[in-house]
Amino acid sequence: MRQMYLSENASKARIRDAERARRNRAEIVRELSWGRVSRRDLIKWGLFTSAGLLAPIGGLNPLVSSASAMDDSGIPRSPLFGCKPFTQPMPRFDVLPRRPVASLDPAPTAESNQTQQVIHPLLGKGTGPIEGRPPTAVWAHQRFSEFAPAVAIEADQLPACDNTAYDPQCDSTLNSGINPKEAVPLKFHGGMPTQLASSVWTFNGCIPPKLVIGRYGEPILFRHHNRLPFDMRDNGGFGRYTISTHEHNGHHGAENDGFTGAFFFPGQFYDYHWPIVLAGHDTVNTGASDRMASSPDGSGGLEPVPGDWHETMSTHWFHDHMFSFTSQNVYKGNAAMFNIYSGLDRGNEAIVDGVNLRLPSGTAKDWGNLDYDVNLMLADKAFDTDGQLTFDIFDFDGFLGDVMTVNLAFKPFFNVERRKYRFRILNASVARFFKLALVNGSGQAQPIVQIGNDGNLLPRPVELTELDEQGIAERYDIVIDFSKYQIGEKLHMVNLCEHDNGRAPKQDLSIAEALSGRSADPCVGRFLQFVVVRDPANGDSPPLPATLIPNPDLSAIPVARERTFVFGRGGKQERIADPAFGGPWAIGTNGGEKLNADYSRISAAPRFGSREVWHLVNDGGGWDHPIHIHFEEGQILARNGSAANVPAWERGRKDVYRLRPGGSVTITLQFRDWGGMFMEHCHNTSHEDNSMLLRWELNDKGGAFLKPLPTPLPTPNGVTFEDPYEILP
Repeated sequence: MRQMYLSENASKARIRDAERARRNRAEIVRELSWGRVSRRDLIKWGLFTSAGLLAPIGGLNPLVSSASAMDDSGIPRSPLFGCKPFTQPMPRFDVLPRRPVASLDPAPTAESNQTQQVIHPLLGKGTGPIEGRPPTAVWAHQRFSEFAPAVAIEADQLPACDNTAYDPQCDSTLNSGINPKEAVPLKFHGGMPTQLASSVWTFNGCIPPKLVIGRYGEPILFRHHNRLPFDMRDNGGFGRYTISTHEHNGHHGAENDGFTGAFFFPGQFYDYHWPIVLAGHDTVNTGASDRMASSPDGSGGLEPVPGDWHETMSTHWFHDHMFSFTSQNVYKGNAAMFNIYSGLDRGNEAIVDGVNLRLPSGTAKDWGNLDYDVNLMLADKAFDTDGQLTFDIFDFDGFLGDVMTVNLAFKPFFNVERRKYRFRILNASVARFFKLALVNGSGQAQPIVQIGNDGNLLPRPVELTELDEQGIAERYDIVIDFSKYQIGEKLHMVNLCEHDNGRAPKQDLSIAEALSGRSADPCVGRFLQFVVVRDPANGDSPPLPATLIPNPDLSAIPVARERTFVFGRGGKQERIADPAFGGPWAIGTNGGEKLNADYSRISAAPRFGSREVWHLVNDGGGWDHPIHIHFEEGQILARNGSAANVPAWERGRKDVYRLRPGGSVTITLQFRDWGGMFMEHCHNTSHEDNSMLLRWELNDKGGAFLKPLPTPLPTPNGVTFEDPYEILP
């Protein structure tokens, strides 16, 4: 397999040919994003094979050699405009303001607000609702009065707003409070070009990325305004202006899950109700008598909450889930993080109460200190010859960038004190896996302690010198102790995972190999520098406890059913919910044939209150699939049929399961507290967007959930419904 990107010593003629081919592919991406062609059209015209591979056509396929350079092929590398690694500070996440619910106008309601407004002419004619959430009691917020919102958080999805290219759609009256006339130009490095409004679409139209902080027992109303351009074509060639916001992996009703078919349009908002409750709220510790199940009370004490404290979660994120366009929209900037605090994971390292684990954080506030609790969002990006963010298409295996970013900054540095830090690491790439290590100035591996996997703290800390491969959407929480280093020392975080395409990692390199500079993968090697600058300003956090959060004991809960899901190429395309959608990836359920995605098909329906065992199987072909199951955390019982294959860092609760090429994972889940329609899909979002997604439904809860739910069909004029097209046996 040839390398995806051109080598650094490629000839000028080859670079010119590769750039011409890239521009041709950019036209394909643009037409897809505008909805003027479908993937089936590309196959019919011979531009793609039926397997989803770009046809071997010179001037289009980056892996076809040209007459001017028969010895080299690939995609042109991104220009860096002379910018050097580790010459800019790493931006910290911006915390979105927490406001009184009474500040929201209009006030939030259990059912969708269907107040009519005039539709922008580019979207159609007539009027449509101000809220894009589907109407009627079926899509009302479940248990809205019981978990009445206590905090309001608003965000605007905006094009990049800056003081050099003011976009009139960005104005100072937006709910975010951002005044783009005074905004800092959006750049990935100070020496790189300012991003155009059409190139990057972020929360509030700016960087750094955004962070929500919340705590158990304090429900949040997250109002998301879609202020993207009304003209679908004003997207810089990629991205779709309709969005659906998925709080990954929130334990709440499906109407707040960011269902792929519940998207909303520019000019609308969507009220998401995040109750923040422990799983098992209705069946475990219902009297809230176990103080381990608790939340900070704001005054140094604990507020008891119902539910199972073994289900406490910590590190979430939220992102777009628009059907067929998740990869483009997330890559374009629709991604943020969400820290959840509890009595156990309080975000205050000083309070001693027998519950607080006192993890590195800080002491100034009762909870949620971020001084030494640092969010890291890793993503590979690519830029065109003008330095604008670009998205390429060469097959449906997955897109890879060639520029490493941390918190949307090109290879930054971060100043640290001589003490312990917690880092919450998110892989926010489209298809790239990471494998991380920490090295000192001599390139020698340094210890890392992993304390969390996905949204959950592990049963016990795991000391490592290299983390496991980290799939797309996985979160790894780690602790690094900088107290052993001297002021002035520099350390680096290193990526050891080498790709030559988007299907799966090619290989994991040794630290010496990764640092040698010989890898053809531009994202291998050092990408984040730590500079030890001073002694601790306020002391250090205590040693990590030997026990963090043990797993729930499920031994007394019977397994109601086992299901098998097979992920792979091919698949039958019956009816599709979106006629422009279709792709080579598919999922087979319980021995049935593999089927392409249709969000009006129900592929599984666990019974409310039950426990099941699911077998997730990769049918081969050299691909890796990080499979995400919405709503419920699971425990891995076996890898490739054996519990002995499950490493210590996977023995906590998870919501993303890397299958590995030809591999399988057996998990167990419970289904409780909420109902509705949820999703299961590959989080290589190129695979997801190209049909590796299914809908499952949790019903028999009572009321609206006694029968399959109708499928929403959004338009600017309002949402209509259809009955599920198919319910698998």
